[in-house]
Amino acid sequence: MKTVAISGVGLIGGSFALALRKAGFSGRILGVGSERTRAEAVKLGVIDAGCSLEEAASTADLIFLSQPIFRVLEEIDLLGAAARAGCLVTDAGSTKGLIAKRGAASFKGAQFLGGHPMAGKEARGVSSADADLFRGRNWVLTPAKLADLETESAQWLMAQIRAFGSRLVILDAEEHDKLAAMTSHLVQLISTSLAATLAGVPEAKRTAGPAVIEMTRVAMSPFGMWHEIFATNPENVRQAIDAFIRNLEEARALLDSGDLEHIFDKANQAARLLRSPNVIDFQK
Repeated sequence: MKTVAISGVGLIGGSFALALRKAGFSGRILGVGSERTRAEAVKLGVIDAGCSLEEAASTADLIFLSQPIFRVLEEIDLLGAAARAGCLVTDAGSTKGLIAKRGAASFKGAQFLGGHPMAGKEARGVSSADADLFRGRNWVLTPAKLADLETESAQWLMAQIRAFGSRLVILDAEEHDKLAAMTSHLVQLISTSLAATLAGVPEAKRTAGPAVIEMTRVAMSPFGMWHEIFATNPENVRQAIDAFIRNLEEARALLDSGDLEHIFDKANQAARLLRSPNVIDFQK
């Protein structure tokens, strides 16, 4: 790989660029986006130069689409015929179903490999980019078929992801969306709903401790970061909400008897499993 182009040099795209440099990539890194964003990214040393998507399609060996989901879909359409043969196009979209289908239908000479780094911050923009943002985090790839992971370009990308300190996860796009609805999209709604509940309790700060501060952290995320996620994964999110409500209702029903121990035991086991160290990739 000699040239990498990043469409959307914000938090994720900028962090991808910085992580590549830290992992030892010595080629050119180009940025696609608004003139202001490209200029800021160059000034901060995140990218070498700005370019158009058309220029990226004709020169880049790898194109990383780090835009909102609907824009990723538009760029897949634009790149399907324009990306040069041998180019690998991947993305960071938070839902994969529609993106995977569009990628499979659009690309002929170039290769598309859907992806989702499970990392982020409440802050946005290239000034918040961090070379270690992906360290210790899962990075999901959603190949249409496992053979897609055997190309030289895909192998290079997977090597970089591991060099970032990420755990590589291989999932079907549909499976990704079901799991992400539980582990990411529901979490956002729980945090948002909790904070909205506390909005009606102006004195809550008097007894607020670390737990409520941490549980409402992602409630500070703006809706603009989330509306396309919910719009492209509604059924899975609905099922996740239903499952969460069932557990809340069970807890409410047991409050008078105080017989909540089995719920705590089940939750304790699940929480410990989420925190268990993983030293290998999660692959099929």
